[in-house]
Amino acid sequence: MEKLLPLAETIAAQLIARKETIGIAESSTGGLISAALLSIPGASAYYRGGGVIYTPRARAALVNITKEEMDGMRASSEPYAALLAARARDLLGATWGLSETGATGPTGNRYGDAAGHSCMGVAGPVTRTITLETGRSERQDNMLAFAFRALELMRDSLKKAPRKPS
Repeated sequence: MEKLLPLAETIAAQLIARKETIGIAESSTGGLISAALLSIPGASAYYRGGGVIYTPRARAALVNITKEEMDGMRASSEPYAALLAARARDLLGATWGLSETGATGPTGNRYGDAAGHSCMGVAGPVTRTITLETGRSERQDNMLAFAFRALELMRDSLKKAPRKPS
């Protein structure tokens, strides 16, 4: 968690300065992204909420993604990460959505991805998706690596986003 805090502090400061908010939908990070952001004092100014979307049941119940919306799309993919980020943003009425979905290990997931595979998405004034392959099978190491990279993606997206006029 210590490794995540400097990134969370940077993101928090930027969101507060911009008067913007964030919603989180994470899967294989198990809440680490939200925990990092919530560990920063003043989180209520920018953190709208988040959920661990770990199963199809959670996907339907917490972010309202239907089976029809998943037709032709698999979890642990960039298109799914984009949808998940947008849905978190929209449902929570946030400026930004940040998502993560992957396979932590020690084995791969049921979609054919190897351990260490994760896709992340940002939806907001800047929309981006990325894939991370750690090449490792250690579950906790991957969870931390995925959370770190998702926070880096958010930090970098904030840097690229236009500022609202004052």
